[in-house]
Amino acid sequence: MKFILSVILTTLISISSFATDTKIIVRAKAKDAKFIGSSLGGAKVVIRNKKTQTILVQGKTEGATGNTNTIMNTPLKRGERITDDNTAKFQATIPLSEPVFVTIEVYSTIKDNDVRVSATTDLWLIPGKHILGEGIIIEIPGFLVTLDNSKSSQTFTLKELQKNPLKVTAKVVMMCGCPIEKNGMWDATQVEVKALIKLKDNSITEVPLHFKSTNTFEGTVNFQHTGDYEVIVYAYDSTTGNTGVDTAHYKITP
Repeated sequence: MKFILSVILTTLISISSFATDTKIIVRAKAKDAKFIGSSLGGAKVVIRNKKTQTILVQGKTEGATGNTNTIMNTPLKRGERITDDNTAKFQATIPLSEPVFVTIEVYSTIKDNDVRVSATTDLWLIPGKHILGEGIIIEIPGFLVTLDNSKSSQTFTLKELQKNPLKVTAKVVMMCGCPIEKNGMWDATQVEVKALIKLKDNSITEVPLHFKSTNTFEGTVNFQHTGDYEVIVYAYDSTTGNTGVDTAHYKITP
């Protein structure tokens, strides 16, 4: 029995001795913008064995969003980097004894799992063959859209709203947290923001939300009837295809 255990232990030690540390860097880049890093809490990264679905390592990107001029304005030649040592990344070391085909999953910083944006890619990891420098860059499309929580899910009377119509305020931000401003690098005039007003699951009207200040759009909703309303606010950029949505509910009584 002792002999058998000794053989098993020797075998395990022998197998583990063949494992070679393999380093990899993964970065999450917002579409038409910069990198997702510490300022928004980081993008979640999961690296798993595609065949077995076993998670090899996971974590979050940390660091700065990157150099705006380099990322957004500078034409790049082949081999040139758009990142530096401070640019947000997730770096991991994975012990491998043989090549492994992996899936890399990256998730946006949105906390609601039902609408969390994700992107994936597959590649081979080879023992001792590090993927560093620029690393693997995965693009996350869309906007972060957040309605003013202080006003959502409230009850109003129709009488009071006829005197003081409800203002819907939405915060619209690039996935990296970059600012949307009028005539800015991320131009507010390029982003269409509207509220879809629904009563009893029927879309009844659209209300445009206009740019007010950095990342902030606002519009006025005139309710004509009592009932339970759902207000769906979307942001859309026809040039990049970026989109984002948030919802609020209002109960209107007589």
